[in-house]
Amino acid sequence: MTQFTIINDGRSLAWTGDGEYLRIDPWGADSVRVRAAKMHEPLDLDFALERPAAGSADAATVAVDEAADTATLVNGAVTVKAEARHWRYGSSDYEEFRCVLSFHRTSDGALLFKELPEGGSLNLKARRYEPITGGDHKVIASFVGPEDEHLYGMGEYQQHVMDLKGSTFELAHRNSQASIPFVVSSAGYGFLWNNPAVGTATFARNRTVWEADSSKQIDYWVTVGGTPAAIERNYANATGHAPKMPEWGLGFWQCKLRYWNQKQLLDVARGFRKRGIPLDLIVIDFFHWPYMGDYRFEKEFWPDPKAMCDELHEMGVKVMVSVWPQVAIDSENYVEMKSRNLLVKAERGMDLGMMFEGPSQYYDATNPAARAYVWDKCRRNYADYGVDAFWLDEAEPEYGSYDFANYRYYTGPNVQVGNTYPRDYNRGFYEGQVEAGREGEIVNLTRCAWAGSQKYGALVWSGDVGSTFDDLKHQITCAIHMGMAGIPWFTTDMGGFHDGDIDSDRFRELFLRWAQFSCFSPVMRNHGDRSALQPDGTMKETVTRSDGAHRSPSGADNEPWSMGETVERILVKFIKLRETLRPYTRELFDEAHTDGQPLVRGLFYEFPDDGRAADVADEYMFGPDLLVAPVMEYGARERTVYLPGDASVTWTDLRDGTTHAGGSTVTAAAALDTVPVFARDGRDHGLAGRL
Repeated sequence: MTQFTIINDGRSLAWTGDGEYLRIDPWGADSVRVRAAKMHEPLDLDFALERPAAGSADAATVAVDEAADTATLVNGAVTVKAEARHWRYGSSDYEEFRCVLSFHRTSDGALLFKELPEGGSLNLKARRYEPITGGDHKVIASFVGPEDEHLYGMGEYQQHVMDLKGSTFELAHRNSQASIPFVVSSAGYGFLWNNPAVGTATFARNRTVWEADSSKQIDYWVTVGGTPAAIERNYANATGHAPKMPEWGLGFWQCKLRYWNQKQLLDVARGFRKRGIPLDLIVIDFFHWPYMGDYRFEKEFWPDPKAMCDELHEMGVKVMVSVWPQVAIDSENYVEMKSRNLLVKAERGMDLGMMFEGPSQYYDATNPAARAYVWDKCRRNYADYGVDAFWLDEAEPEYGSYDFANYRYYTGPNVQVGNTYPRDYNRGFYEGQVEAGREGEIVNLTRCAWAGSQKYGALVWSGDVGSTFDDLKHQITCAIHMGMAGIPWFTTDMGGFHDGDIDSDRFRELFLRWAQFSCFSPVMRNHGDRSALQPDGTMKETVTRSDGAHRSPSGADNEPWSMGETVERILVKFIKLRETLRPYTRELFDEAHTDGQPLVRGLFYEFPDDGRAADVADEYMFGPDLLVAPVMEYGARERTVYLPGDASVTWTDLRDGTTHAGGSTVTAAAALDTVPVFARDGRDHGLAGRL
């Protein structure tokens, strides 16, 4: 008796048994999608996955061996083998039904990974469904992969870890944590957990386990490729491509916490122009509004936004404004939004999401009506005045307490669908800007992302990280893993966010080392909540309204000239180097758009056959040609650098022109005003002698 059925015009496979429905579909070139559910057919919940391009899987074939109760699905480079059996289990004395899947490379039949086997008397189940009383299931999918594989991706977790094998991850967003459940294996496959539920992923030596705390089904996608580049290409085709980066995304961006009035902002932009410092964009950060959720400038401090934008545009500077998704209970829009069910709803207790600068609740970005409402406010109150881009902050969202089970959205409970929130938040603005005719000019800075966020013009920054050298180390691995998780547009707060004291020599050195890293990042952006003694003896500049009402403090100065002549000279040097890099950076952004390629790449990406490159966490490739080795220790004036590849590869130190063979380790000088950068096979992109 066979339990297999061939469906979808002979290209897909289904299996049933003991209440479980399993379905395997070809899903794009060299890729398959697996869905399984208990007591219902698998649902068409394409959380991260787009519909495959027409014809991309027409060559897929399915074969069933009824005698052996096995089946095989082949789609290009990936082959899935299904082994089914049923038997009377002695301990329970009733029929057991199982179907175990394994995934192979088609070209040579090599096993890539497989579902967890039964283990004989252990009677293990690779797919488990733990019931939630009156609801859905906690679902668990377990696999066995090669012990010696190296894993990369999963988004942004603040840790200095390159090879993720042996790590465990919370599948949930937090401030400075973006959970994107896509991982790439050195064995030659990519795996997407197509499930936005809160849960856990564990990559142990003996098994890989994906868990969703509440879900309607198991749902994952597998792709096979000969190189990391091929896998990333397939993933972009499956989840969406980043748009084309506009030219003003390639230069220097200036921000601080916070420019609190129109005159101050214009004076800073004029200061850049007076000093001849290149500037592409300036940012108006949070609390330029009366109350969160008003989505407009506060008139007293920003009397003529259109004239402000016009003057900045005449200087060649774009304007970005911060938007928070919180709606304060004192906001002019709160009652209307609550009456129209446009806000997130707490399941119990106070119906609030955060208390920062007053009680508030988040707008429900999963609700199309809420997205349209917020965009309409921002279009009329910002874009129509000339604002070019939006800073979509608090995108996780950052609940005052990360009680994930206490909030419900239009699309379902947070614990089941909540990880889509940052993607949908960006989607609302992207689609609104496209409708307004801004396509090709859309870049929105955001603090979080999920699978597919890249197609909505999301430039993800790493959140409110600390101003320490350890935090700088984390940003390198964050940038690499975000790229491997399909988010090529990535940036950080130069110098870190929290409490960088601009009068401190240690912070000034950290700031410059961070600026050097930022110069060789997708977007070079200066931001942070700076500390320094103000004239009145306080640590931050305080702001009050004319009637005495409190307004959020603005922080110490954060311009290139704010920390003395040495810092200004070195920072301006790297801002100008960024201009030299513009043609090369344009090439990299175009590759991200057309081919899904990350800009920041681990050494393993370009040199997958070099075993020594697999776990290097303190240097990286900026595109295919430039190896960057940031200095990440206070007081260091040299560092060791591993140069990957073999003797056929040459590396040129762009400071002194010396060349080295691939596979060598060198000690590179690193004075405070320079950073070790090596050109691959002489491809220096105009940087030789400028560093």
